[in-house]
Amino acid sequence: MALLTRRAFIRVALASSLSTLAPRGYPQTSATNAEPTALRIGYQKSSTLTTLLKASGSLDKALAPLGVRVSWNEFSSGLPLTEALNVEAVDFSADVADTVPIFAQAAHARFVYVAQEAPSPGAQAGIVKQDGALHTLADLKGKRIAVTKAAGSHYLLLAALIKAGLAPADVRISYLTPADGRAAFERGSVDAWVTWDPYVASVDRDADVRILADGKGLASYQRYYLASNRFAAAHPEVIQIVFDQLTQAGVWLRAHPQQAAQTLAPIWGLDAATIERANARRSYLVRPVVAQNFGEQQKIADTFFQAGLLPAKVETAQAQRWDFAVKRAEPAGA
Repeated sequence: MALLTRRAFIRVALASSLSTLAPRGYPQTSATNAEPTALRIGYQKSSTLTTLLKASGSLDKALAPLGVRVSWNEFSSGLPLTEALNVEAVDFSADVADTVPIFAQAAHARFVYVAQEAPSPGAQAGIVKQDGALHTLADLKGKRIAVTKAAGSHYLLLAALIKAGLAPADVRISYLTPADGRAAFERGSVDAWVTWDPYVASVDRDADVRILADGKGLASYQRYYLASNRFAAAHPEVIQIVFDQLTQAGVWLRAHPQQAAQTLAPIWGLDAATIERANARRSYLVRPVVAQNFGEQQKIADTFFQAGLLPAKVETAQAQRWDFAVKRAEPAGA
């Protein structure tokens, strides 16, 4: 038998490592005597751990004994993903930036916070031209800036403006997807591009590019995993398995950064070195959402409201979070 290629070997090793979390202790549902449950997962390019689970097939394998069939749906950014969650076009949202659930809450979306990644402030940044005139945050006044609306980088921009004593009206903001933001930046249609990894890592080594500021001291950048209220209440055992698999994927990535990057490279269309650099700036530490780690959400909500970007004040403590001890949704601030 021919030897496995290096890529195939990595894929097999990843699947083997992540499949250690079998669904022991959960009620078994045979697909032969019950209709399979569909788990529709929405994710985006920066949903690293979810992409690894999809590539390895480990989540599908862990859920199969329960008769759960997984479908995967990719979105361009977090806002359309949570809109799909709100209309129940998907059941589970892979990690979105901390800003995104606030916009969903403002739209009265029915969702529950399931998990949170520990802060990764260095995983988003404002990018400028190396030979440009922008050297401090105050230099942003009057300049053209590309950012994705409601993304974590949008809050980073607002926080940076506040630190510089500027208001959103003092700059010219273009709301663009990451791909369009990069194109606008490269052709000189904007003076700065505020985005997140792996998009930052895709350009930060270019000789004509430099980082004006990242999130350190401005925005902690905690990413959240969400589920529809209806699905979580009906399938707590599925929520537990998904959480366990995400946690294990984070452990595996931190222990095998090169293998993870090589697995993601053909999926993301980036070289492995770029991906490894981007991943090094993310914590990938998946944990339950608890009140003491939730405080920045209100600050983010207040900042967007004061900037006139939310229709009404949002009380983030009134959102729902999943309590794994009692297997039900509880107020986020409790």
